[in-house]
Amino acid sequence: MGIEYVQLVTVSGKLEAEIIHGMFQAYGIDTVMSHEAAASIYGLGIGPTAEVDILVPENQLDEARQLLDDYQHGRIETEDAE
Repeated sequence: MGIEYVQLVTVSGKLEAEIIHGMFQAYGIDTVMSHEAAASIYGLGIGPTAEVDILVPENQLDEARQLLDDYQHGRIETEDAE
């Protein structure tokens, strides 16, 4: 039996998705990004073609939701914040 991934959030662009992906990786949460192929091919996306779905393992969904909420509300602390 493999890992079951579920959709956590849809963001409005690949840059934002990459930031969230990197943050999750730093906290030990694996992610998969799913996006419109046309936006990747042309390097430009507007509206729905720019959207990226971020999926996480189902068993880490609650942790990922909390981390995303903390990120969106500026509650993530970094070593640089000292």
